[in-house]
Amino acid sequence: MNQYETVFILTPVLSDDQTKETAEKFKKVLTDKGAEIINEEAWGLKKMAYAIQKKSTGFYFLVEFKAEPEVIKTLETAFRRDEKVIRFQTVKLDKYAVEYAEKRRNKLGAKSEEA
Repeated sequence: MNQYETVFILTPVLSDDQTKETAEKFKKVLTDKGAEIINEEAWGLKKMAYAIQKKSTGFYFLVEFKAEPEVIKTLETAFRRDEKVIRFQTVKLDKYAVEYAEKRRNKLGAKSEEA
């Protein structure tokens, strides 16, 4: 199994419930195919560097997971079929990126415990 990280942007016209429901749908696609979700983050509504489909903001989500390479094709097909998704990118993490992701998660975990 390889470790991957995917970031996807949802259209800004969705309600909070719709964004959570859509993110859950994509996590379910992963878990149904045997992927193990390591971390997920909802970054919220952010301004994009340039307009996409005449929209200048979008809801950003990050999901880290371990999966077989065939799962990526299924996930990206699901992204393409959903009109709520503006953009997506999936990256295979090498050993250095995995270490960095773990440090980042630990740092974020420490921040949330302080709050």
